[in-house]
Amino acid sequence: MKLILSEFAGACYGVERALALVEDAVHRPAPVHTLGPLIHNPQVVAELEAHGVQVAQRVDEVDEGVLVIRSHGVAPQVIEEARARGLTVVDATCPHVLKAQRAASNMRERGYTVVVVGESGHPEVESISAHAGAGAIVVQTPAGLPDTLGSGSSSVGVVVQTTQAPEALEAIVDELRRRDITYEVRDTICSATRQRQEAAARLARSVDCMLVVGGHNSGNTTRLYEICKAVCPDTHHIESPSEIDASWFVASDITVGITAGASTPQEQIASVVAALSGG
Repeated sequence: MKLILSEFAGACYGVERALALVEDAVHRPAPVHTLGPLIHNPQVVAELEAHGVQVAQRVDEVDEGVLVIRSHGVAPQVIEEARARGLTVVDATCPHVLKAQRAASNMRERGYTVVVVGESGHPEVESISAHAGAGAIVVQTPAGLPDTLGSGSSSVGVVVQTTQAPEALEAIVDELRRRDITYEVRDTICSATRQRQEAAARLARSVDCMLVVGGHNSGNTTRLYEICKAVCPDTHHIESPSEIDASWFVASDITVGITAGASTPQEQIASVVAALSGG
């Protein structure tokens, strides 16, 4: 078996920054909670819990200490509520998500109807939508755009979930253009996402089997899986070596590509490589 690791794979700057901020917070003489899972990686969340970092789903579940805002960001009023409760707020929102939030807020202030291209219900999309205001529209495909969009005098502002595939944004923009709607686009897909997606696609075209490592609840890892699956049918999304199935590698001369989502630490990638190498 030949193993090839993607040129760009694993934890991005935003994730590493969030983990570093939590590590600093743990050394404070106060309880530490994250508001929701810090990142979409169950193994990392479990490790943090083992070090005393608890996950709270709502601000009112935390009475004292440090509250860490996860990398996906939150609505502005959530941070205000936490500070009003006397909590020390550590904002671990990814800088790229902050950029998307600011873009959405700016467009709202300028009177635009804001379209957020992303997964409905995803915490990052919810945080961006909160900055975009009550009239924000969340879509992943052109079919989700309301028929009434652009019928008034308001222009349309478009921002995008940082981990979306560029094709999703392009499809929305093409539809706005087809409808002759006046629009402004802020392409807020982060460079780390583009690098991982492009490198994964290149690698998937050249191998027999592809493994995508990362949380099953991770949107960016799922998109990597979808991109690889489209060009390499024998693609598998796994969180850990325990999910590897030997039947995937029957041929002795098989070439296996490995990539990982932006919320996957290097040690998790290394554990998969070690398992396949017999180490």
